[in-house]
Amino acid sequence: MAVSKHVLRISCQCQVIKLLKSKYQYKEGEAQVISEKVQVKFSQECYRESKMSITDLRISHWEEAIQETRGETANRELAKECYFLWKSTRLQHMTLSEDVKNMLTELRKEVPLLLLTNGDTQTQREKIEACACQPYFDAIVVGGEQEEEKPAPSIFYYCCDLLGVQPGDCVMVGDTLETDIQGGLNAGLKATVWINKNGIVPQKQSPVPHYVASSVLELRAILQNIDYIPNMSA
Repeated sequence: MAVSKHVLRISCQCQVIKLLKSKYQYKEGEAQVISEKVQVKFSQECYRESKMSITDLRISHWEEAIQETRGETANRELAKECYFLWKSTRLQHMTLSEDVKNMLTELRKEVPLLLLTNGDTQTQREKIEACACQPYFDAIVVGGEQEEEKPAPSIFYYCCDLLGVQPGDCVMVGDTLETDIQGGLNAGLKATVWINKNGIVPQKQSPVPHYVASSVLELRAILQNIDYIPNMSA
């Protein structure tokens, strides 16, 4: 992606805060609190257990956050406006850089590539379409379309079956220790690569990846290092 998750989150929050201040005369502090409350609700979201659509569920997050902060009667229309502004801003920023496109194109000439993402089908498919990444992968698997998501081994075995390869021949690359790396370890993959773009210091109990990179662009060198792809300069 062109921007980190942290930068993307801040950008989306800023747009909603600006809306609440300029159009509805909310105070800076109120708008900030509402935005932060919504982020907490997103992080605790259990979409599989909800009987609502993902759209209705996320609108309800905004509705609850506004009500909790302002102590007012629920305002569904304002919540909708906030959510759709947040969503559109998010999707607009989801692009692949030319460097990443080139790297994926070259890697795919040597090994099959599969994109595995957790989350609700609608949300994830919209993100995939927004960044136009389909041409760079042999297969795309969305956790919300399967019985289990990362870090469950079953979804990794499903991905291996799609590509016609064994788990011990696969490498998992991801930016989340608890799902991407733990899942790769659970499934017994050949290696796991953690993309630690923001230089996060892991907690002691966090899963330990085989390799760590500050950018996904370092992936080719790592794969060459473990003899996963040939080193053309050798």
